[in-house]
Amino acid sequence: MVKHSFKNDYSELAHPEVLSALAAVGNHQFEGYGLDEYSIKAAQLIRDKIGKPSAAVHFISGGTAANLVTISSILRPHEAIIAPESGHISTHETGAIEATGHKICTVKGENGKVSVAEIESILEQHQDEHMVKPKMVFVSQSTEVGSIYSKTELTAISACCRKNDLFLHLDGARLGTAIHSPASDLSYAQLADLVDTFYIGGTKNGALCGEAIVISNEDLIPDFRYHLKQKGGLMAKGATLGIQFLTLFENNLYEELAVHANIMALELAKGFEKQGYGFLSEPQTNQIFPILPLEIAEKLSRQYGFYQWLMLENEEVALRFVTSWATHQEVVDEFLQDLFVAK
Repeated sequence: MVKHSFKNDYSELAHPEVLSALAAVGNHQFEGYGLDEYSIKAAQLIRDKIGKPSAAVHFISGGTAANLVTISSILRPHEAIIAPESGHISTHETGAIEATGHKICTVKGENGKVSVAEIESILEQHQDEHMVKPKMVFVSQSTEVGSIYSKTELTAISACCRKNDLFLHLDGARLGTAIHSPASDLSYAQLADLVDTFYIGGTKNGALCGEAIVISNEDLIPDFRYHLKQKGGLMAKGATLGIQFLTLFENNLYEELAVHANIMALELAKGFEKQGYGFLSEPQTNQIFPILPLEIAEKLSRQYGFYQWLMLENEEVALRFVTSWATHQEVVDEFLQDLFVAK
């Protein structure tokens, strides 16, 4: 058994305050399907956070469901979505989007991020009714390789989408650590202005489960609950999600947990760097990708859980380490000592 797993940021069940909040109302009766008082209050807190009083907020069980319901609710049968090859919908959602009949037009992406030039290239290739019609762009904040879009980058993508009549959807499974990264220059409000739809991830930032879908574009709000119900996303016990998000957002707990996860990751990154190791991508959030000799990586894998992300030349491998709201400083210190010994 390993000392500690750095494989993901959802191994721990939930933050104690979230569990306490759920336990405290266990015998109460609520309106079903997200119409309870807790869900309503949580949704209002999120509207206040993003500065959009008219935005729609819907709570759903997980990230794949959030992407599936949101994207399929917007696109018509012949329409497609542009996404980077590393995007979650492209690689880790078992073809959920394609199963609804919508093609994903993938682009290579740089450091996990799609560019305006790549979007325009796809548009140039799809000119008539003999091909699918690109109608949406998919981005993640943070990306699958831990990078984040700057305000300038996301503004340019947003402008490109609006110029070409495309919707912009943002996967926010790790939005907390992205927004609260020391490298971030985007606020929740600025992000909400630039995209049509996005979701705020709770599963990977202290919640037992759950994501908050936010629809900024008012034209996309009508009938969304019908899509939620049809796709199995409208939970009878919706209060279980509302209570969690109310707990996370009413006293800045969401921000505190994200900041802590980032601090622990950057402490790890400093330790790797101090011992002479580089990275596949610049450490910015709670996912870091150090490059180690394969021999050392295999030694460490006997003591710790992490992923071998990409084999490189010269018997080196890029690894993925993920920290969470529950990662302790002592764990980081112990790992760095073991890294020194393994070297």
